Amino acid sequence: MQNLNPVRKSEFTSLEDFSNGVKIKVENFSFYYDGVQAIKNVSMDIKRNQVTGIIGPSGCGKSTFLRSLNRMNDVILGSKAEGRILIDDKNIYDPDVDVVEIRRRVGMVFQKSNPFPKSIFDNVSYGLKINGIKDKCIIENRVIESLKEAALWDEVKDRLHESALKLSGGQQQRLCIARCLAVKPEVILFDEPLSNLDAKLRMESEYRKLVAKAVLSAIGIVVTEEREEERRRGE
Repeated sequence: MQNLNPVRKSEFTSLEDFSNGVKIKVENFSFYYDGVQAIKNVSMDIKRNQVTGIIGPSGCGKSTFLRSLNRMNDVILGSKAEGRILIDDKNIYDPDVDVVEIRRRVGMVFQKSNPFPKSIFDNVSYGLKINGIKDKCIIENRVIESLKEAALWDEVKDRLHESALKLSGGQQQRLCIARCLAVKPEVILFDEPLSNLDAKLRMESEYRKLVAKAVLSAIGIVVTEEREEERRRGE
């Protein structure tokens, strides 16, 4: 497996780094599957309120690195992480870290859509409810807001209580994006989340608004193999 090339290296961590806008600091991070090294000594800073693109060929470790940022790889037997990933000056691999809380703060949208076998409304509101939000008005407003931000509201506003499994593949993917946005994560990890959408939609203004949302309210970290698409995201 090819190595994921580090963007920037850091010799040490200081509080000044985080006061200067750094949200995530990766220090000499390596990752292994059953003893096979998938990522080698990656070090980089990821700043607040910006989109960071990770571009590379299939199999170079992009998705492994992305999942390491919210410890999704923990569920894989035989996996092992080395080095440190700090969010707000706290190493997320410290033994006292609440992994559930990390995944709430660091949301993720996958390449393949994974809607729950629930209604459209219940899919988007799911994260709110499990995080203890009970006010129906707050939940309803957040659902509507998130569906609009994911460019899906106009297509589903009259069918919110229908099964999400009835949506098309592209609609299901945008639903998963809305579900992620609803809980207002501090960081959003995008693992080629729009690869199943047609090219026309990718170029439309709503697509650009979605990326802008990640910049304004969180940090967007995007993985893709498509250089031209990543250039458009950066714009």
